[in-house]
Amino acid sequence: MEQHSIKLIECPRDAMQGWKQMIPTEKKIAYINALLQVGFDTIDFGSFVSPKAIPQMADTKQVLAGLDLTGSKSKLLAIIANERGAEEAVLYNEISYLGFPLSVSETFQHRNTNSSIAESLKRVEAIQELCIRNNKQLVVYLSMGFGNPYGDSWSEEIVFEKANQLANMGIEIISLADTVGLATADQVKRVTGHLIRNMPEVEIGVHLHSTAVNWREKLEAAYKVGCRRFDSALLGIGGCPMANDELVGNMDTTKVLSFFENKESLHLNAEALQLSLHLAAEIFN
Repeated sequence: MEQHSIKLIECPRDAMQGWKQMIPTEKKIAYINALLQVGFDTIDFGSFVSPKAIPQMADTKQVLAGLDLTGSKSKLLAIIANERGAEEAVLYNEISYLGFPLSVSETFQHRNTNSSIAESLKRVEAIQELCIRNNKQLVVYLSMGFGNPYGDSWSEEIVFEKANQLANMGIEIISLADTVGLATADQVKRVTGHLIRNMPEVEIGVHLHSTAVNWREKLEAAYKVGCRRFDSALLGIGGCPMANDELVGNMDTTKVLSFFENKESLHLNAEALQLSLHLAAEIFN
């Protein structure tokens, strides 16, 4: 799949899910409605997962009911962790994408979806069939894609093997997730570049987590090897609550925008972006 124009995936769900104070539903709705007017390709807005596991996302259906897609070019993405969640998510016409986290780390797969990697691959197959039947597209995140803190086996070859398994199932979008910010710029370059060169039928993206000092080099590494799909979150809030690492957050959208300022035409609504930043500052204070 040729990758030309930049696709920015804004991830308020990833920012909100680990936030310790419960965010009122109406604030989530106002925030995501503002984001829908900015001009992002996709909004990762919520998740159909167990409220016991991620209580902050228990109101995803209510949030979805309050969203206004009028005049928005953005598509909605919902995260799911099993077939039950996928069966719920595909019922909503407003949702274009389902996102599933497939880990390269056995430990993290159990922590994140309460299943083994082998079981999760079977889930991907079943969810992919659900998506095809319901006119949705499945995005698979290769979490811990650049290593893990648990001592589980990791190599570039393992990542390539998992990506190939997904491509053979018909998955057309794979996002490499730097779940706890372990990736070096060189790793991002090698792993992302290899997949882009060798899997032209798949859209390869990056979901990078970073610190204030290493965000640019990671972003540049992915961009230079041809990656054009980037996940980020305003203010750099978030990260996976299942990873127990508060040192790294999501790639900050404002930094991503500054990186692309003289490289790409993003056609974003500056007024809507300012409103979104204002609402983000209110929510994440």
